[in-house]
Amino acid sequence: MLSQQSVQLIFFSIFSIFCKDVVVSQSVDDVEIKFLDYILQFNKSYRHNVDEYRRRLALFQTSLEMIESMNKLRKDENSASFGFTEYSDMSHDEFLTIKLAPNSRSSYKTLDSRRMNLSAFNIIRYTRNARDVCAEMNSLPQKVDWRERGVVTSVRNQGLCGACWAYGVIETVESMVALKRNSSAREYSIQQMIDCAANNKGCLGGDTCNLLQWLVQENVHIQTTEAYPINNTDGRCKMGEMKNDTQTVRVNKFTCDSFVGREHVILYLLANYGPVVTAVNGLLWQNYLGGIIQFHCDGAVPNLNHAVQIVGYDRTGDVPYYIVRNSWGERFGNKGYLYIQIGDNVCGVANQVSTLTADIDTNE
Repeated sequence: MLSQQSVQLIFFSIFSIFCKDVVVSQSVDDVEIKFLDYILQFNKSYRHNVDEYRRRLALFQTSLEMIESMNKLRKDENSASFGFTEYSDMSHDEFLTIKLAPNSRSSYKTLDSRRMNLSAFNIIRYTRNARDVCAEMNSLPQKVDWRERGVVTSVRNQGLCGACWAYGVIETVESMVALKRNSSAREYSIQQMIDCAANNKGCLGGDTCNLLQWLVQENVHIQTTEAYPINNTDGRCKMGEMKNDTQTVRVNKFTCDSFVGREHVILYLLANYGPVVTAVNGLLWQNYLGGIIQFHCDGAVPNLNHAVQIVGYDRTGDVPYYIVRNSWGERFGNKGYLYIQIGDNVCGVANQVSTLTADIDTNE
């Protein structure tokens, strides 16, 4: 069997044959050797375009330098670790456009503005109990993981569609219906949100609070994934063609609040109500492999560009963290999940947090 290095050299020789105008040196530097290994590992192909190959190599080298710099800051084995992912050959702008939602950044508003805009709707207000929450913090469980209760569906992959806002909300709807019914979680239609939700931009980005407002205001019947399948592209809204039955669900109430400086309230909500959906800054996650993200992940509101579901927390170790479910498939991070430190609004995790109640549609 050929060694890995032999495979790399054979691949590079084939590449040089396809690109006759390029003279490839017999001595390949360390970065390029790593890049060739990366190409094999992630099944990349640039051999028909030498300019693209060189551009991706340069971006890969930038990622390599960032990875080495970030890993030097690791304090222990639990700290976030960074390495090569399928996104390591992308520029930050390209990653932002393809995996995040750049058009969402301008749609995130200040909380005061949101409270005014949403005041006409049936919104839960947990924050009024903040003092009680502080008093009850010591009695909260050290660890909460709603996956263990079977109320979290499997990790999905949004592909090239920037509809994280729809993924995060519908995943939370699924969890809350399962909790309400004391049953296992069932998948509901993300594609329906992409195609139909007002005040959002489908695969070009959206806003979790806008989606929740639309679901409540319009009393939307959310279809199952089977009835309205996912294709991760912008399409024609088919809601008017759907037949409502007992399988549809509706969102009854929701919150959209900032808990910056009082993340203990998020823990209280997670422990006593269930998973939540939040807006975050996901730029640092381009080369994330695992561990707890603790710093160098800006939390400013203008930099929010992604939405995720928080399914629990863990305070048993030296660094407490949220258990965060992403929508980039199981190859990302910890089988589709990542960990974010509690307490410092890391990655903007506390800026725009939403809870909701939902139940099976009774068609009344």
